[in-house]
Amino acid sequence: MNITEKILARASGKDEVVPGEMVEASVDAAMVNDITGPLAVDSFRKIGAGEVWDSRSIVIVLDHQIPADSVKSAELHKIMREFAEEQKIENLYDVGQGGICHQVMMEKGYVKPGDLIVGADSHTCTYGALGTLGIGIGSTEMASVFTTGSLWLRVPRVIKVNANGGFQRLVTPKDLILSIIGLIRADGAIYKGMEFAGTAVQSMSVDGRMTLCNMVVEMGAKAGIVEPDEKTLSYVNNRTSKPSRALKSDADAIYERVLEMDVGEMEPQVACPHSVDNVKPVSELTDVEIDQAFLGSCTNGRLEDLELAAELLRGRRVKNGVRMIVIPASQEVYLQALREGLIETFVRAGAAVGSPTCGACIGGHMGVLAPGEVCVSSSNRNFVGRMGSPKARIYLASPATVAASAVMGKIVDPRSLEA
Repeated sequence: MNITEKILARASGKDEVVPGEMVEASVDAAMVNDITGPLAVDSFRKIGAGEVWDSRSIVIVLDHQIPADSVKSAELHKIMREFAEEQKIENLYDVGQGGICHQVMMEKGYVKPGDLIVGADSHTCTYGALGTLGIGIGSTEMASVFTTGSLWLRVPRVIKVNANGGFQRLVTPKDLILSIIGLIRADGAIYKGMEFAGTAVQSMSVDGRMTLCNMVVEMGAKAGIVEPDEKTLSYVNNRTSKPSRALKSDADAIYERVLEMDVGEMEPQVACPHSVDNVKPVSELTDVEIDQAFLGSCTNGRLEDLELAAELLRGRRVKNGVRMIVIPASQEVYLQALREGLIETFVRAGAAVGSPTCGACIGGHMGVLAPGEVCVSSSNRNFVGRMGSPKARIYLASPATVAASAVMGKIVDPRSLEA
């Protein structure tokens, strides 16, 4: 079996599972946020449930619209606070306490190799960076998980990507995953698993692997995963003392398809409006002027991303007429960025730095785009209306490309700043 099948077999109490099989799997943790959580609570009450199956295994993170920007969002936050108190859920991360839900789940030790974790957010697949099966589910499904601690799942077929070689300077894991999405297409991996391997993946930090796994849902995939190694175990052991299961795929594991890639010649990639699979090398984009540059989100708001962007912004200024917004993914990342002087670099460059939140990524309460405006973003989606007006245009790129483009006022190859 491959690692995805092994985790589902373990979670469903079976020795073996096969693609297409339906299993009732016990989950190790469940996560909701301030947008999906209230809907799950409402469904939980409608089915007449009294108590959650395990208050210690439920995590609530307020992150999408924080601090509250309206009475409505304040009401949603209140619902989750009251539910946590009622159900004795201690794992509540309120405004100023955590950050973006997926970053918080990783940092606080809730994600361990070999676990099955469900989250009422489509980018729960991020957890695959630690050899975990992270699956996004709907709010009504989460109400069932709250009640029983289990969920029916179909064992997916798995596509394996072997990425080998060494990245050129200022070419990143974000460029790799955009390239993969461009090849597989937005509907090319529906309800499939994605497994990432090869020397390029082995050389990545956990941060980089999170970026890789975060965006598999943009191909329709159910989950993405990287086999755990020493980097994985070091990251996990620094955050929790709970035991983990470092499962790996068998040498003769069966995959639906194996994609071989060499990152050595890869240049920065950009997903153009209005689809994540509309991917082009940055060299093919000329004179795409921008109004806004956004650095942040559960895809690229981590310390490694901020460090790379700050390196390009140090001693430079965001071009007149361009707005740059920087949002660290968590309080932990924010504090470390402060210690390293990154926040000062961003402010001196003319960027607006916000407190940890999903922020401009969802176009909910900050960084909203007006009709006709163009944004280059380090986030994961560029759908029509994603960041505000349906008449705005969003280009997805790496932190390096976002920072360089903010300086130049148009989308550019970040390597051009070093020429």
